[in-house]
Amino acid sequence: MKAHAPALVVALLMAASPALARQDAAPAEPRVVAAQVAAAIRQTYFDPAKAETIAAALEAEAAAGRYDAFTDPRDLETALTAQLEPWDQHFSVGRPASPAIVQTPSAATSSGLSPVPFPVVAARGGQGFRAVQILPGNVGLIDMRMFADFERADDPARKQVDAALQLISGADAVLIDLRNNGGGSPAMVGYLVSAFVGPDADVYNRFHSREGESSEAPAQPHAAPRLDVPVYVLISGRTGSAAEAFAYTLQAAKRAVIVGETSGGAANPGGPVFTPSGYRVFISTGSPTNPLTGANWEKVGVRPDVAVPAEEALSTAWKAALAGQANAAPAAATQAAWVGEALDAAPAPFDAAASDLAQRTSPGLAAARPVARPLLRRGRALSPYSFHPRRRGARVGARGPRQPDRGQPPDAPRLLGLASVTGDHTLLRRRGCNRARAVPLRRQS
Repeated sequence: MKAHAPALVVALLMAASPALARQDAAPAEPRVVAAQVAAAIRQTYFDPAKAETIAAALEAEAAAGRYDAFTDPRDLETALTAQLEPWDQHFSVGRPASPAIVQTPSAATSSGLSPVPFPVVAARGGQGFRAVQILPGNVGLIDMRMFADFERADDPARKQVDAALQLISGADAVLIDLRNNGGGSPAMVGYLVSAFVGPDADVYNRFHSREGESSEAPAQPHAAPRLDVPVYVLISGRTGSAAEAFAYTLQAAKRAVIVGETSGGAANPGGPVFTPSGYRVFISTGSPTNPLTGANWEKVGVRPDVAVPAEEALSTAWKAALAGQANAAPAAATQAAWVGEALDAAPAPFDAAASDLAQRTSPGLAAARPVARPLLRRGRALSPYSFHPRRRGARVGARGPRQPDRGQPPDAPRLLGLASVTGDHTLLRRRGCNRARAVPLRRQS
């Protein structure tokens, strides 16, 4: 994939590296540092004309003495980054972890940048996959924290993404959580996109660089793409770079619903260049253009289709995925409805000290703090707590399940709110009823 798109190493992965060590040598003068940064930009930035404009503006600021007071390298890094970021969201200035990796700008090109140890960070972070699971209601969830790089089918990152996709291959809907994903490699972006679009789909971003044009399309797409499964991508203001590329591509292809907050707006890929004075400058070496929109997300971010606070994105997308199963097979639709009701239910306030139940049981029950639990329907728990299996339509009481009410169909739903779990008893409150019943918990051996 590196042959098809510029190397992409994002700011999040730089931040994940060890703290930057200060060199023993006396720091260079701020004007010297600014001149070296300007030279690196002039030589490396993907747009030569814009690079000249950015470099000239930085040199003019330095000549005017704007940075002279920043004798501490940390303050100088911050000031230079603040000056450059409005031009390109990927610009940042910092110090390398070791003087040994410092290179002159002339030694750095868009195809041979000196990278932060990206493979080490990826390998120690599950290749970016924080969690892969099936949520209740048969909804697959992939929580990704970075887009790891790979070139061959037997590379660890490629094996990891294939394993994740295999785990959710039977899910009725897929949620991909990128709310804490700062980006990574376009190789992973292209391959993961190919798992949800057709093999001949012209949806992949094209990169413009000084070397010419390249594509994010994978050389070997996913072998079994799921073209009809509903996909929801969760984003936030912390979503950046390659993570934005994935969300933007599926949104433009109308292949996913984007849920959450507008993303960071860092579209242009690149990598670090090291100056002679020991400063590391992240410089964009390419700029993507989506074939469907003719644009990208630089500075504007990916705008969600469903705008909600980031902390509500998961529950919102989960509920939407469950609602989409309303016309599924009866068993699937019923289970999805049960889970949806549990997600919608607000914990019912319960004052154990004021209830007659507390007076008829142990005194310690009144002092215990209630713990909110999800709903039961037809006596079946929607969470992994241990209960006696109930017959359909059976009422729940202190002595166990009873026969269904006469005159009521066996399939008639009975909704019971689980008010709290205290000691050895589960407190059940029927909707619209102020009294609770104590049901002994079934102990697990």
